[in-house]
Amino acid sequence: MNIDWAALGSVFGVSLVVTVGLVGLFTLGIVGLSKVSSTSSRSAGTSAPAASSPAPAASPGGSAALARTGAYLCFGLCAAAVAYGIHLIVA
Repeated sequence: MNIDWAALGSVFGVSLVVTVGLVGLFTLGIVGLSKVSSTSSRSAGTSAPAASSPAPAASPGGSAALARTGAYLCFGLCAAAVAYGIHLIVA
């Protein structure tokens, strides 16, 4: 039996990089959705007196929409990478 160690190392390296990349991308999606839920839970809670809290620099609705869009984009890229991997296995 003859093992091609260079090819085995190449497969290991590529799979390691892709796995870490996909986990990182999925984590960014989860963080983006948690930003959306924390923003909405803060706005839905009891309101504090206006004098005790400083005015926000930007509207929270815009940043929540941006975080949600980024999270969905991350999840979509993860789904596309998984679909491409299944395509490679089947083809």
